[in-house]
Amino acid sequence: MLTRVTDRPLLTREDLPDIPPRFSDVSAVFNPGAVRIEDRTLLLLRVQNRGRETGFLRAWSHDGLHFHVEDRMVGILGMDKARGTVHHVYDPRLTLIDGDLLCCVAMDIDDGCRLGVGRLAPDGDLDLLGVSGDPSRNGVIFPEKIDGRYLRLERPTPTASDGGAGSGDTIRASVSDDLIEWRASGTVFGGRPHYWDELIGAGPPPVKTREGWLLVYHGVATRFAGGPIYQAGVALLDADDPTRVLARGPQNILEPREHHELTGQVPNVVFPTGLIVEPPGDDGVADDRARVRIYYGAADTCVGLAETTIAGLLRSCRE
Repeated sequence: MLTRVTDRPLLTREDLPDIPPRFSDVSAVFNPGAVRIEDRTLLLLRVQNRGRETGFLRAWSHDGLHFHVEDRMVGILGMDKARGTVHHVYDPRLTLIDGDLLCCVAMDIDDGCRLGVGRLAPDGDLDLLGVSGDPSRNGVIFPEKIDGRYLRLERPTPTASDGGAGSGDTIRASVSDDLIEWRASGTVFGGRPHYWDELIGAGPPPVKTREGWLLVYHGVATRFAGGPIYQAGVALLDADDPTRVLARGPQNILEPREHHELTGQVPNVVFPTGLIVEPPGDDGVADDRARVRIYYGAADTCVGLAETTIAGLLRSCRE
């Protein structure tokens, strides 16, 4: 199970600078991507203004707990690659691979949601390389190539009957040679009807361990009168074939309990999106004793932080 570092949010809208004219006195900050660059943790924050527009801000920390938020919005280049009007770009996931800082984002257009992949300059903007043609979201790129190709997890989201973005109950793997063209390579696992993870999606990028790839994901329980409940869970994937599930925790490892997780723009939500391992491990393989920090969105309103270890996550997979 995860342990909250504090019973208060890590970051709230009050921690953000005013950036006029569009991002002054913002409504919310949540669902950050996270990556370790040398001796600092970088969060790419999803920020929502009072017009319900979304932008990104960078935040830096030496200890992973106290962050300095920059006073400049991240620019997004290459929006024309979406082949349609883009209404929102949101929920960034960060992966450092072969010296490139890659970012997956969800992009709402008129007929659903698409996945964009780009490079993020540590002190600059996001340059989109390509946008997927099929409706999907919750995209995360593995931190190393598998069989010489990039590997991405995603959640297919068929267009809803009303023309908007649909939901999805599977996590799928896709491969690419160039980060632009992606092709599906197999379903990883699906939701479990009637239980805590009926609907699912990948959380932060997977972590390589001696036993395989650890994937923290979100699960949604839909059968409650007060609305859906978003939680975090964990699965273990085969090191050589990540579409093969070795183990999957039967219970969630974090659920909404604190006031800021139960109450907000979208109540009853913990949504894991960033993960840092300390120390990172040799050759990209995390030691069982390494500490794991998981950054998550709380009630689509603020950012939370919870901790565990690699060993703890492995145990949760095999309860």
